[in-house]
Amino acid sequence: MGRLAPELRALLETDEQDGFVTAAAQSLRIPQSTLSRRIRALEDLWGFPLLVRTGRRAALTPRARELAAAVRGPLAALERAIAATAGEADPEGGRVRFGFPLTMGQGRAPELLAAFRRAHPGIRMELRQAHGTALFEDLRLGRLDLALTIPAPGPEDGVRGTLEHRVMGRQRIVAVLPEAHPCADRDVLRLEELADAQFIGTPRPFHLRRLTEAWCAAAGFTPQVDIEAAEFAAIRELVALGMGVALLPALPSPLPGTAEVPLAGEPAGEEDRSREIALVRAAVPLSPPAQSLWDFLARAAEG
Repeated sequence: MGRLAPELRALLETDEQDGFVTAAAQSLRIPQSTLSRRIRALEDLWGFPLLVRTGRRAALTPRARELAAAVRGPLAALERAIAATAGEADPEGGRVRFGFPLTMGQGRAPELLAAFRRAHPGIRMELRQAHGTALFEDLRLGRLDLALTIPAPGPEDGVRGTLEHRVMGRQRIVAVLPEAHPCADRDVLRLEELADAQFIGTPRPFHLRRLTEAWCAAAGFTPQVDIEAAEFAAIRELVALGMGVALLPALPSPLPGTAEVPLAGEPAGEEDRSREIALVRAAVPLSPPAQSLWDFLARAAEG
């Protein structure tokens, strides 16, 4: 694999840049012609096409996707081991691929990334937002170096014991109600009081949907979810229009037209309901720039 590392990296980067060969070449800091030659060298070596080209964009063939999935993790580990051994890995240069949930595009996460960038201006950052399942998969395959996830890796994600992580904090979950709801002015409410309500939920693969169903089941009912949306902002807008209630992460200030009411902690035994926020490492060894970001965020959590 070592002899073919540049060619394989060209293939993987084209895949990661959604088939845009110009962007892939820029990310690798090589001419586009060099990237194309490297991929053609793999095609000549193996005797089958790897890309289907349409203008500036290309898509991996099914056989190429199988190859990419098989080599992505081992190639990343090999590149980092070679760089570390040769002394070529610069902790103040290179890139870090960092992921975070769709729900953390505002607030603390961008502030921390901006602070890291000011402290380490030579490190390039590639950011990806996705839901937790996708982030765990990218970490496992080495497509990301680090990610914030909600919740921390657990047995349901199939990655416990594989991905090292540390808990950074907790995200409080509240009941989001239309401002005209009878419970909107309450200081706290019990989930069973919403047993007859129409819920607006995230899609079933989302952790918050599983959490909502588990908490409601513990309260003795199955939530009636007839409306689903992936974006929390859209769910809040629907609640404001009186289309239902939702369990969502608390905001500093409720969206106009809504009220956010804390949930009684039973059966969790907590004053409020919450879920963990974790900083998670990839399954492959971290590059020095990624280690710098890990250390920076870990110190921020301690402070």
